Amino acid sequence: MPKVSPMNVLPLTHPGKRRPRLTLLALGGTIAGKANQSTVYAGYQAAVADISEVLSSVPELSGVADIQTRQLFQVASQDMASQHLLALGKEINVLLSRPDCDGVVITQGTNTLEETSFFLNLVVRSHKPVVVTGAMRPSTSLSADGPMNLYRASVVAASPQARGRGVMVVMNDQILGARDVHKTDTMTVDSFKAPLFGVMGLVADNVCHFYRSGIRCHTLDSEFDISETQELPKVDIVYGYQDDDRALLDACVESGSKGVVLAGAGTAAISARLVPAVKDAIASGVAVVRVSRSSLGLVGHNVEFDDDVYGTSSGDTLNPAKARILLMLALTRFSSRASIQACFDRY
Repeated sequence: MPKVSPMNVLPLTHPGKRRPRLTLLALGGTIAGKANQSTVYAGYQAAVADISEVLSSVPELSGVADIQTRQLFQVASQDMASQHLLALGKEINVLLSRPDCDGVVITQGTNTLEETSFFLNLVVRSHKPVVVTGAMRPSTSLSADGPMNLYRASVVAASPQARGRGVMVVMNDQILGARDVHKTDTMTVDSFKAPLFGVMGLVADNVCHFYRSGIRCHTLDSEFDISETQELPKVDIVYGYQDDDRALLDACVESGSKGVVLAGAGTAAISARLVPAVKDAIASGVAVVRVSRSSLGLVGHNVEFDDDVYGTSSGDTLNPAKARILLMLALTRFSSRASIQACFDRY
């Protein structure tokens, strides 16, 4: 289990006033990164500055809420794993059960931010706001975006309007639902978008403007309880392409995968070359879910592949990384194909 640091209360806290009380959990990432030059990315290192150093660049937070902090991890987000997710989810549920915590803000690297936020959307057991944010530029960059993203995320977490909307991502002045958010660009500050269903809201002049909420099940409406979960099932992703063969899928099964997400072309089509391996995987008890490698668009049941005949499930509009998150959690409760498909229909 990743090591967890103790909680710190910052000097910017105002204990005499009853204002929103937020907890900030820092995980590392580019928002805590540094580079030798302010105008280039080459050579920068993620997860260097601790949370107190990050917050020193945002003194304006003292006007938003009373804040306590914890440096939960200090990693680049591509190094995060299921054990980090479990520790984070459990920590947030403990915090939100307390009367002195009105919401949680998480800072982490953007490479896997959408996976973390969707996982939390499925396991947080509270309607209190949970907001994930990060940065596309290191803290040493000219015009770094991290400080404003952190400020805006805290404004959202402190807002009563944010309750009950599920886990949110705040980047570039936009409020995005955890289920629908995508990182769409490797470097630009407007990378995070919700191309299919749009933003949930905007943050302007220290005010949240909400326009919609997510309809799919989340947080308290979710059936996933990780309070006693020590390990998540192994689930892998196999990418479809011209000339693909069964070698990668077979390797996943042989390495002990309990589930595989097939990122197929178009509407998650599976090549004839791969069908025998899919049949063998399912016969051995491995759950197989089809999603599109395009990352956007609906993958309907039995569309371009007969799920009912072969025993696969269709992944709706989830991208491969998020489908993997949901399948891991589904496998903690269910083994039948019908139950797994129902999860993808609900969430």
